[in-house]
Amino acid sequence: MISKREKELIAEMWESLTPVAEYIGSEALLRMFASYPGTKTYFSHLDISPNSAHLLSHGKKIVLAIAEGAKDISQLTVTLAPLQTLHAYQLRIDPTNFKLFSHCMLVTLACYLGEDFTPVAHAAMDKYLSAFAAVLAEKYR
Repeated sequence: MISKREKELIAEMWESLTPVAEYIGSEALLRMFASYPGTKTYFSHLDISPNSAHLLSHGKKIVLAIAEGAKDISQLTVTLAPLQTLHAYQLRIDPTNFKLFSHCMLVTLACYLGEDFTPVAHAAMDKYLSAFAAVLAEKYR
C-alpha cells in the first residue's frame, strides 16, 4: 500500500524528472539491455545504441507515462489502459520485462538523484514502479 505522503513524494519526484525524461529513460533502457540481453529482441527494428534518436525517444515515452501515472496513482489502471492493450495484444511484450525495467529504473534513479534518493524515496518509488509493472501486466491474465 502506498501512503498519501508516498504518493505525494512520487508525484513530486516524477514531475522534477520530466525535463530530463529522455536521458533517464534511455539510461534505464540501456541498463536493462546490458543486464538482460533478451529484452533487446523487442527492439530489433530500432537503433538502440547509446544516445540514438530511437532510444532517447522511447526512453522519454516511458518516463512520461510513468510520470503521468504518478499524478494520480489511484487511477493507474485507467491511465495505463491504452498501454496495457498495446503491450499485451499488439507488441506482445513478455510481462516479466516490466519488472526487469522497474528494477533498472530504480538503479538509474539512484545514480541520477544521488543523496536526494533517500531510503524513504527509494521505498516509495519501488512500491510505485512495482504497481506500474503489475498494472501493465494485468492484460496477460
